Amino acid sequence: MTLRQLKASRTPGGHFRILKKDLEMFMRKKGIYPFGSFQPFNNRILTVDDDPQIRDLLTTILSKNGYQTEIATDGFDAGFKIRAFKPGLIILDLIMPGMDGFEVCKRVKENSGTSHIKILAITGFDSTENRERIMAAGAGGYLTKPVEMGTLLRHVKQLFDPGSVGDLVK
Repeated sequence: MTLRQLKASRTPGGHFRILKKDLEMFMRKKGIYPFGSFQPFNNRILTVDDDPQIRDLLTTILSKNGYQTEIATDGFDAGFKIRAFKPGLIILDLIMPGMDGFEVCKRVKENSGTSHIKILAITGFDSTENRERIMAAGAGGYLTKPVEMGTLLRHVKQLFDPGSVGDLVK
């Protein structure tokens, strides 16, 4: 690491000073989670869906493939589970009663303590508008229901892989 990668100023005494916002931006760019306050685990996945069959199916498949899983039944429940479970990825249904997936994604991505969490949107209501809206909100991938499990696992793996480039949209 060279100092040129991190903005700093020098005091008259020769010491370096770094602004908090510059340090946080640097840490995010390098994949370093701020101050250990919310370090996610790349094998933890929170599934947010109001359909119990979908939740059960995703939990079974992901668990069999070595991921730790937790479920949330709606957007409000997701807020609590994110803080307690500290997922590296959220698999997020778009259309749910109460707080929908668009609002959950927006809140996760706007919060500096959770903005690093990857989001894979899934929906049974595929449309260009839904796809563009959720990707603009910060989702890293988009799948339509019914989800083919091989495709799901490929997307999950790519989202967890720090070398992956671009958005995953099926």
